[in-house]
Amino acid sequence: MTGGIATGKSHCLRAFAALGVPTFDADVYARRVVEPGTAALDAVVARFGPSVLRPDGSLDRAALGRIVFDDAAARRDLEAIVHPLVREAMDKDSGRDHSGSDLSRSLFSVSDIPLLYETGRNRDFDRVVVAACRPEQQLARLMARDGLDEAGARARLAAQQPIDEKARRADFVIDTSGSIADTDRRILEVFERLKAEAAERWADR
Repeated sequence: MTGGIATGKSHCLRAFAALGVPTFDADVYARRVVEPGTAALDAVVARFGPSVLRPDGSLDRAALGRIVFDDAAARRDLEAIVHPLVREAMDKDSGRDHSGSDLSRSLFSVSDIPLLYETGRNRDFDRVVVAACRPEQQLARLMARDGLDEAGARARLAAQQPIDEKARRADFVIDTSGSIADTDRRILEVFERLKAEAAERWADR
């Protein structure tokens, strides 16, 4: 599963989990690989300086964000440090989700990867689900959620592929523009489709 920043991916992932689907969240791994004492955090500090650390030695993600979203080269440097480690950690956990559930008991799982298309990881999955809303709605949500001005929000959006392009490439689109109830109905529809497809594939093996 992917989408854009502030398009409702986290809500969709929680809803899939509530339906009993094992889930993986790339953001969880992205935080884990830069915890204090890790080589990745040392590499981030070496590249961006001690100003990206909080007093307790943990990564100040807001401070780092202000740097990388204003500088494409800096963003690429950060991705080169973090993305391979996130991918390695997710692959290592491929048999168990965050709750420790055994995936062999499930027909399918869902991985939330924000930069799925940007990093080419869409080729690693059978189906892609995109959480999408109207671009102007995405901008407003991002500004409200993160307390950003319009320029800051647009800089973050510019770092990702446009949401309408992601939706065009998806196998399934969950439109989050309406009410939560509308979104949840669409999630259930996609869940039933994925379950049926997965059951058919397993039956053919």
